[in-house]
Amino acid sequence: MCLAVPLVVLLLLVLATWGLAHHIYFDRSGVPDLEPFIRFELSTIGKVYDARGTVLVELAREYRQLVSYEEVPPVLRHAILAVEDKNFFAHSGVDYRALPRVLYKTAMSSMSAWWNGNGFRLRLPQGGSTLTQQLVRGYFLRDRSSRENDSALFRDNLTSRLLSVVVGARTTNKLFRKLEEIRLALWLEEEMSRRFGSREQAKREIFARSASFNYLGNGRYGFAAGSEYYFGKPLSSYTMEDAGKAALLAGITKAPRDYLPVPGDARPLRRRNEILALMARNGYIPENLAKRLQAEPVLVAKATNSPVKTQAPAAIDTVFDELRQHGAGRFSVEDLFQGRISVHATVDQRMQTIVNGALETGLALYEKRHPQANGLIQGSVVVLRNADAAILAEAGGRYFYKNRYARYSDLNRATGSLRQAGSAWKPMVYLAAFREGLKLDTTVPDEPIAVPMGADRPMKWIANYDNEFKGPIAMRQALAESRNAVAVWITREIGLDRVIGTSRELGIRTPLQPYITTALGASEVRLLELAGAYRAMASGILAEPYIIDRVTGASGEVLYEAARTALEFNSSHLNLIQEGLRGVVRIPEGTAHSLYGRDFPIPVMGKTGTTSDFRDALFVGSTYGPQGVTVAVRIGFDDNRTLGDKETGGRAALPIFREIMLLTYQQELVGSAPSFPREIEDGIDQYLEGEQSR
Repeated sequence: MCLAVPLVVLLLLVLATWGLAHHIYFDRSGVPDLEPFIRFELSTIGKVYDARGTVLVELAREYRQLVSYEEVPPVLRHAILAVEDKNFFAHSGVDYRALPRVLYKTAMSSMSAWWNGNGFRLRLPQGGSTLTQQLVRGYFLRDRSSRENDSALFRDNLTSRLLSVVVGARTTNKLFRKLEEIRLALWLEEEMSRRFGSREQAKREIFARSASFNYLGNGRYGFAAGSEYYFGKPLSSYTMEDAGKAALLAGITKAPRDYLPVPGDARPLRRRNEILALMARNGYIPENLAKRLQAEPVLVAKATNSPVKTQAPAAIDTVFDELRQHGAGRFSVEDLFQGRISVHATVDQRMQTIVNGALETGLALYEKRHPQANGLIQGSVVVLRNADAAILAEAGGRYFYKNRYARYSDLNRATGSLRQAGSAWKPMVYLAAFREGLKLDTTVPDEPIAVPMGADRPMKWIANYDNEFKGPIAMRQALAESRNAVAVWITREIGLDRVIGTSRELGIRTPLQPYITTALGASEVRLLELAGAYRAMASGILAEPYIIDRVTGASGEVLYEAARTALEFNSSHLNLIQEGLRGVVRIPEGTAHSLYGRDFPIPVMGKTGTTSDFRDALFVGSTYGPQGVTVAVRIGFDDNRTLGDKETGGRAALPIFREIMLLTYQQELVGSAPSFPREIEDGIDQYLEGEQSR
């Protein structure tokens, strides 16, 4: 009887040990699906490129770069192996030679806790895991690892409950997670060896996945992303002289919060030097090199974690809109964030830089006149290619606003703001009038005119900006001087429906108010739509503005390409509006006459716009024909307050247009500035000569 109890206990221990060993070494039930791991389906970095292949923005949920084993330089491989798993290529997923060290640490940690009065509990130490175990833990057991410190047991069974009485729930959870980690590490190496045909190749694949998976801090995953972030250096450039950088990177993964390479912090310096010593001890680098590098301070590249990840946040916002529009189940914005697609945009980053700078300069000039508006005034700009309406640059707001930098998630005022167009709308009126038989030299009345404002409301008398009326006047002169009374008279004569119909044909999609004041730009429109309409008038080509040239998949296959369906604008009267808008610049009384002279040698057409009470200032203009470009600028406050007396489109917005056009053509970003046809310039010359002879 005395021997029976010990024998039963021994038998139970043997059975438990056999059951545990069978589960770890032979039981492959319930293992995860290996296929995603084989394909290594991790989110990487999605990129939006400009028209020249320059990266406009990198987007990611996790900023990661995947690398193959060969792409990890030997010096970094050696640093990783030295600090994490020097026997990686010799073991089968679990390094049994580390077991005595782990048992010793477990005993010492448990005894120390008991000695300090914390009660006797089994305390499992950190460390002892192979690279394979670490990868299994992060890839397959992430959820379990995140919950192992909970007081609730993973497995609510008799074995877990009995064990938790002895060592506690948290230690029980950790112990079972560790056992599952060992089991899956052995399984993974077996399966990878079978899939890739040899143990050596399997090891290389596992190493590469580990090197791409690890978290390196600051949102960067994988050593390639970490190296470029901290050192501004691609892995392909590493030599043995970069052992210090390799040691710093290898040291981060243990505890990114503690070992990020921060100059002056003793912790990453100490860990780097420990790893360099290990590399020398293992024969990876010469000892004298290790000592020399240990004496160097921790150096990192200039900070690259600016809140602004792109110079074109508004353009990226428009990219998102077009991805939603054209994805049709094939791709989405999320695919871009996951790095599964790349977007090639029509934007030219060189022109985007010009636009950003010109907008800031123009707003600074306004703030100089109105110091109380410092940091509050806003603006937006769109640049379109005349030939096909491709967006070459887009600014949805100022670079720094309300004490922070612009982001692509901010309000894009070029596409998201509905604001009145003011006198920038009048070309729609004049083009509609030309279609009804009126000519540039048709005499029209610039005289007092009233419009109905609705039932039980008095008539509204239309005034000009200068509060004067010139009487009979040529249509081209009225357009150049932006005479309000004439625009209303023309609209009354031809009918508002024809004005609205013409605007629709030019690409205005926003609903317009069915009131005659729409002739003066009282209806709200988007700046991008307005730019598109002027582009159509300048080029004679109808096309919808677009920003995505093509979308490619992870393997470079083209998933989407812009249709580029441009149609000729069927209007024999197009040359009349072109000559009229050129006259706004050339006629001395024109609101854009400052764009005609030796200091601005670029031939342009365009129109100023100023809304009621000076709430918005606009200028939209173009160089001629399909080879030209169109630039639209709008300045105003987000709360729609007044800009101030005499803050017209010619004063607040035109200087921004001027700078963009000058720099664009000086730098030859879109070729040479096209000339206007001789008949257009001659028509204006003859009119001016006739005026002078009177």
